[in-house]
Amino acid sequence: MSKISWKGSTLLGPIPPALITCGTLEQPNVLTVAWTGIVNTQPPMTYISVRPERFSYPLIEQSKEFAVNLPTVSLARAVDFCGVKSGRDTDKFAACSLTAEPASQISAPLLAESPLALECRVRQKLELGSHHMFLADIVAVSVDPSLLAPDGRLRLDRAGLLAFAHGSYYELGRQIGSFGHTVRKKPARPKRRAPKK
Repeated sequence: MSKISWKGSTLLGPIPPALITCGTLEQPNVLTVAWTGIVNTQPPMTYISVRPERFSYPLIEQSKEFAVNLPTVSLARAVDFCGVKSGRDTDKFAACSLTAEPASQISAPLLAESPLALECRVRQKLELGSHHMFLADIVAVSVDPSLLAPDGRLRLDRAGLLAFAHGSYYELGRQIGSFGHTVRKKPARPKRRAPKK
């Protein structure tokens, strides 16, 4: 089947519609960012791309800190609201009944309602065009204990995470595999013993 060719666009999905917290615990702000992801393992690094005209842009630029809070299905309304309303004229925490809580390594607050947050410190700003990218070190990860299995493994499948694809929000569904499952050796089956005669 031949595909139709369109001009270059941002049609990558699904992506996380992350709730980015910035500012201070006393004057917190939150915005929704879909342009985010992981860029390096060691050291752990992420990025967010923000339009310079956004209210949050100078807050992040000056403090050089922010948190990436993963959204759950229960936060879908807040994700949408915080993406279309500005902190210049709206207290988005109050409007969405959200709670700012202290982070462990940065001055920017975390979102109490999010089960997992990446605490980030900006390393570099890249002016790309419509958006500027804040490239950041992940200096800490804050995790809700309810997402930990008895052996300490992270169980993000319990969180009910939200995804975004081409203007719509989706709830992540069932697991169909895990990293490396296509090459992992299967445990050997025990040999059957021949019945005694």
